[in-house]
Amino acid sequence: MPHPTAEPVIAAAWLVPVARAVPAIALAGVVTFTPDHSAPVGFVTFGLFGVIAGLVVLVGALRGAPGVERALGIAQAVITVVAGVVALLLVQGGLPFLIFLVTAFAASTGAIELYLGVRARGRGSGSRDRVFAGGLTVLLAIGVLLVPPGLAQPLGGIEAVSGVLTASVVVVGSLGAYWAILGVYLAIAGLSLKWAPRPETAGTGA
Repeated sequence: MPHPTAEPVIAAAWLVPVARAVPAIALAGVVTFTPDHSAPVGFVTFGLFGVIAGLVVLVGALRGAPGVERALGIAQAVITVVAGVVALLLVQGGLPFLIFLVTAFAASTGAIELYLGVRARGRGSGSRDRVFAGGLTVLLAIGVLLVPPGLAQPLGGIEAVSGVLTASVVVVGSLGAYWAILGVYLAIAGLSLKWAPRPETAGTGA
């Protein structure tokens, strides 16, 4: 017989990806419409994302079944929250530290989520969503890590501070692009899960 709490958990499963999508989309909008792409702006936006998204991931992990998946989900959440808190406490930490912090967060949490997605292959769309989100986060780590801290190139027709493309513009812009892609994907995935037909449970035996 199905566990008495199984149906409510399945019914609410869509809330986690949608809740993760909300801060990602909101911060993508902030980065897009804010002309200041300095390191302090990167610290604040990344910090807010880390704290909010990390708590959402933690709630989702605690709702899962005990075992490796829950333990790794909690680890992912803790790393995300800690990275967010550090970013908010060290807003003036400088661009090199921002690059280090974002890279460390993205590499570790992306690898965890990617592994969880691969491990859960064949169990529905949730595994595909984790593979996508984890892979995208790993790509963020690689992209930010490759940004030269001393970058200062003329922008040509693109407008930026003093008409120069700086490393902080690239890093903060990369965060904004990451949040936009992640947020839209998770929102679609969560709403698709909410509206997906569920198997009938009536008449199941013990």
